[in-house]
Amino acid sequence: QVQLVESGGGLVQPGGFLRLSCAASGRTFSYNAMGWFRQAPGKEREFVAAISGSGATTYYADSVKGRFTISRDNAENTVYLQMNSLKTEDTAVYFCAATWNVMPGINESRYAYWGKGTQVTVSS
Repeated sequence: QVQLVESGGGLVQPGGFLRLSCAASGRTFSYNAMGWFRQAPGKEREFVAAISGSGATTYYADSVKGRFTISRDNAENTVYLQMNSLKTEDTAVYFCAATWNVMPGINESRYAYWGKGTQVTVSS
């Protein structure tokens, strides 16, 4: 059974940083694109970042470009999201997702597997 488990969320002050991890088990995702999405209270889930199977191609939402970095370690079957210069509007539950495709995408429908999410709260 495929499982994606996110970790690394928490409470941080504005301007701070966090590093989220997504560990995959049940199968190898070395050739599959993976992504991060987030859902703020009262809002729909939105795309944050995605990475191709090789790690050579990355996509970012405009709202996080220049502040967030997605990366992966295929030997560890893990994807990371480094979040710097955090803002209060980054507060959300962050979800990891995996797709059958090699290339990433920004649409939720592209992703077949989802984690349960990790809470990120940015507040002073």
